[in-house]
Amino acid sequence: MVILGIDPGSRITGYGLIARKQGKLVYVASGCIRVGTAELPARLANIYTGISDIIRQYSPAQFAIEQVFMAKNPDSALKLGQARGAAIVAATQASLPVAEYSARQIKQAVVGKGSADKTQVQHMVKHLLNLSGTPQADAADALAVALCHANTEQSLINMAGQARKTVRGRLR
Repeated sequence: MVILGIDPGSRITGYGLIARKQGKLVYVASGCIRVGTAELPARLANIYTGISDIIRQYSPAQFAIEQVFMAKNPDSALKLGQARGAAIVAATQASLPVAEYSARQIKQAVVGKGSADKTQVQHMVKHLLNLSGTPQADAADALAVALCHANTEQSLINMAGQARKTVRGRLR
């Protein structure tokens, strides 16, 4: 199962793909969609097209994206929300389920500390995926989103299995 993680941005949107193979999480691909300084509608179209192309190329089964955080600048937060919207529409048009995680959840899942900085996230992504080099910050953040989703999904599967065992034990 391939998971596509997205770190949205109105100028640079990071993407990262990982897969679960034989119980291990492995790196598939990552990079950035750079949309430059065009007017916002054109940048949003480029984000949508870029993510749609990635989805067609890698056929992920899951899609995870970072939630908007309320920045000091409301205009920046609105643009970030619109970039997220373009990415989410690309996923829903491909019939992918969409999962959303806060920056704190992502950092907690990957680094073990919700207040981790970008270099700590990059270091742990490199370590967890056994990468030879350090990924660019936006790509590392996107891979961290995908790792957070994979860990969350696995935790839910484990909890469901434990609940099933408990119910079976009570029925006996």
